[in-house]
Amino acid sequence: MNALQPPVAEISATAVAARVAATIRPDVRALNAYAVAKAHGAIKLDAMENPYDLPTFVHAELAAALVRVPLNRYPDGPGDSVKQALARSLGLPNDVGLILGNGSDEILQIVTTAVCGREAVVLAPDPSFVMYRLNALYAKARFVGVSLRPDFTLDVSEMLAAIERERPALVWIAYPNNPTGNLFPAAEVERIIAAAPGLVVVDEAYYAFAEHSFLPRVLEYANLVVVRTVSKIGMAGLRLGYAAAHPAWIAEFEKVRPPYNVNALTQAALPVLLSHEATLARQAQDIRAERARLSGVLARTQGV
Repeated sequence: MNALQPPVAEISATAVAARVAATIRPDVRALNAYAVAKAHGAIKLDAMENPYDLPTFVHAELAAALVRVPLNRYPDGPGDSVKQALARSLGLPNDVGLILGNGSDEILQIVTTAVCGREAVVLAPDPSFVMYRLNALYAKARFVGVSLRPDFTLDVSEMLAAIERERPALVWIAYPNNPTGNLFPAAEVERIIAAAPGLVVVDEAYYAFAEHSFLPRVLEYANLVVVRTVSKIGMAGLRLGYAAAHPAWIAEFEKVRPPYNVNALTQAALPVLLSHEATLARQAQDIRAERARLSGVLARTQGV
C-alpha cells in the first residue's frame, strides 16, 4: 500500500450480507448453485462423458490448427465455419437454420429467454433435465412438470391434458430422457408436437446413444427445434451446443445470443474433430456395448 494513502476500512461481512439480501432476487437466493463434484478414482460416471481419449494423430492435427488461432482477435460471432462443418457432418439441407451456444446449456437459456416472459408456462416430463426448470425460474416463467409413470415411460395422456390445460409457451422433451435414459416412442412425441400451442424443443444431448432422431424431420413441423451438444461424443471440453430449426426461429434466437459466445479455440477445433467422426462413432459404439454388458450384469444381480 502507498504510505501516503490512508488505510481503507474493511466492509463488514454483516454489511455485505445485508446488501446482498436486499439486492438479489429472493427466488435466486433460495437456490443452490449447480454443483459439480471433483472426480476421485478411475471410474467417473456422474458427468456422462465419453471416457476415451483421442488418438495421438488427432491430437497432432488439433495442435496444428490451434496454434494458428489469433488469440488477440475476437472469434467469429455467428461461427459460420462451425455451422458449415456441422451441416456437412449431419447432412443437413441448406434450409435448416443453426445457432451455436457455449454448450447446449446456453442454447437452453437462449431459447427460454426468447420464448418466455413473466408467467409464461414451461412444461416438461418429470424427472428430466434440471435446467429446464431452472431456466424457467430465471425467466420468471412457471414450470409445470408432468410425472413419468413408475417405470419411467412417458404418460402421454397426462402430457396432452397438461398441454390443453396450461397452454405452455415452451415444451421440453429430452430424447433420450435425462436422467432416466429411456427413449420415448416417437409417435408419442409427435402427438405432443402436434398438440402444443407454442414451441417444442427436442433435446438430443444423447443422440449418439439412441435409435431415433427428430433432426431429419425438423422442418416437418412449424413449432419444432432440435438441440444437440458435442459433449457426449467426446468433446465435452469444447463446450459447444447447437440448435437446428426453421430459419425463422433461429433469427429470433440470434437476437438474445450473447456476442462472441463460442470461443476461437472451440471454433478451430471442431472442424478437425468432425473430420474424424468415424473414430468418435466407434467410441460411441463401444460405450453402447458396455452399457448393454453392464445392464445384463445388473439384471442378474440379486437385489438390484
